[in-house]
Order: sequence, then structure tokens, then C-alpha cells
Amino acid sequence: MNRRLRRSALGLVALLGVLAFIISAVGCTMSAQRWAGPKSEHFDGEQFASPSAPPRVGGFGLSGLGPLLKWQATRKPGPWKAYRDEPYGLPPPYEVDGGKMRVTFINHATTLIQMDGVNVLTDPVYSERVSPFDFAGPSRVRPPGIKFESLPRIDVVVISHNHYDHMDLATLHRVQKTWPAVQIFAGLGNKAYLESKGLTNVVDLDWWDSRDVKSVVVRSVPNQHFSNRGLFDADGTLWSAWVIEGPAGRAYFGGDTGYGPHFKNIYEKLGPMRLAVVPIGAFKPEWFMGPIHMSPVQAVDAALELHAAMAVPMHYGTFPLADDGEDEPVEALEAALKEKPAPFAVLGFGEGRDVPEVTP
Repeated sequence: MNRRLRRSALGLVALLGVLAFIISAVGCTMSAQRWAGPKSEHFDGEQFASPSAPPRVGGFGLSGLGPLLKWQATRKPGPWKAYRDEPYGLPPPYEVDGGKMRVTFINHATTLIQMDGVNVLTDPVYSERVSPFDFAGPSRVRPPGIKFESLPRIDVVVISHNHYDHMDLATLHRVQKTWPAVQIFAGLGNKAYLESKGLTNVVDLDWWDSRDVKSVVVRSVPNQHFSNRGLFDADGTLWSAWVIEGPAGRAYFGGDTGYGPHFKNIYEKLGPMRLAVVPIGAFKPEWFMGPIHMSPVQAVDAALELHAAMAVPMHYGTFPLADDGEDEPVEALEAALKEKPAPFAVLGFGEGRDVPEVTP
């Protein structure tokens, strides 16, 4: 090897070493503390798992870098429009009672569920980016459908898992500053992380555990996903879907989830859902996303298996996260509904809708 090549090789090794150090340092800083608790069907003492899930091809921690890099190298993303301002939706009612239930789609996985005098905000995200960095990562293509200042009093926040497009610390702090009595619910292990970031009134629950809040029950239920904030905390905290139950009925929020038997299990244990808010986006390429993000076709099956009186799709049209285009999830859902009818209501960003009652 001549002197120039040797110098180049040494420079490359040094650069890789610096990059490895930076990645390790940043990864450790971002990573959440792992849950330490007794083993269970879905916790082996170190990591959580979805017992019924097919093998996951990859993730976003160190163990999943190979498939992740393969996806990035072969991507064929669908089209997304550039950012555009859109008018905000009408302010939701202050509260909903008298046996009624109402849902408002805000953006991505953020919805407002109102029932029995309790206002529940799901996976609230009002930030411009969903990333550990202010200067990089997916940025929104439209504003939230409801202006933050137009939100009613928030009693409960449910968080499905700790990914940046679902656990947005800036928005959580904003919510808690505005409504100090708000209770924040997340899966096991997330309480320690959120409290380390200055949040209070945090409750973390295992699957099927619940807490009473005013006139409703907030219950964690299984879904099929994974967790990590950094490179070294993969599956160290629990992901969860949520069921809010009260005199007005049951409202299901799926968070991020692949398709699996958990939908039937939830119906068999709890009964029919009056409302099911289910994800339909970030499903391509399916060889990579399938175990963690169900497709619009599978979302139809999920809503039917939950026996939902009304299903509302979410997790689309806000942040370009995968290879499906901006409009593709809704278009695929509409095509699937022609083949297999289900009671879906595709809401506009900022649109609210009263939820019909469950029919026998």
C-alpha cells in the first residue's frame, strides 16, 4: 500500500471511529432507562416483546441497522406535497356528556376523544419535527388540524409508545403547563423516563391494567410494535394501545401496531368498541413495516374484529415516515372498503364527529 492510500485508509478509520463515538454518545444520551420488573409473557427480564408477532425484520436500534440500511438503500417513496398552511378546524366542545361520544382528528396519531365529561388526548404531537434533533428528521407537511389554544381542558393523555412521532416531549410539557392536573398514561417503564424529563402525574401500566379517572376507566391493552428513544434501549419500555371505558361505551386507540390476534382478544375480553381509532399509514415497504405497522386492508379487519360502531383512521398525511405517499393510505383504505365494508369515517384534519352507539 503506498503512502497516499495508507494515509487515506487511516483517515477513514479515524473518521469511522469518530462517528462511532458520536453515535454511541448520542445514542446513550437519548436512550431511555429500561424497565426493571418481574418476567411475564411479554417481558423476559430485559426486553419486552409482542408474543404473537411475526419475527421483526429490523428496527431502529443497533440490532436492526442491517435491514434498516437495506430499506434506505432501496427506497421508492411515494409523493408528498410540500408544507402548506391550512385553516384550523372549529374548536371542539368544552366537554361531552349525556351518553354521547365525540372524536376529533388533529394530526398523525393525535386525536381528541370526548365522553362522560372527560377529554382524552392521544399521542399529542404539535412539534414541527418528530426527531431527536431540531435540525433533521421528518418534518410536518401541514399544521395540526386544531389550534392548540382551541383545545378544551385536557384530563387524560395516553401515549402508545416512546417513538418521537408519538411521545413528543415539547407538546407534553405544553399540555401539562396549560392543564397542570392532566394525568399522563404510558406503558411500563415510561414513567421513569418522562419524570426524568420534568413531567409529573405520570402513570405507567402493564397490558390489561387500568386506572379510574373521574367517570371513566383508562386501560392499557396489547398491540404489536416496539420501542426505543436511542440506539441502546430497544424494547426496554412497553408499547400499548388504550381503551377508555365509561357509561357512554368504549373507545379504542391503537397507537402504532401491526396486525395480529390482539384485536379479537380485546373484543373477547372487553366487548364491542363504540369507537376504534386505528393506524393506516407508514405501511410500506411491507417486508419491513408489516410486523409493526398494519396496512389499510388490515385496518379494516381490525375494526371489524373490534366490532366498532365507528372506526377512524389515523397515522397518515402529516409526517413522511415510510414509502407510502401522502394520499396512499386513505386511497388504499377506500379501495379495501369496497371489497369489505366496515363503518369507517375518514375525518379531515381538525374535523370532529359524533360517534354512533353500538347496535346489538
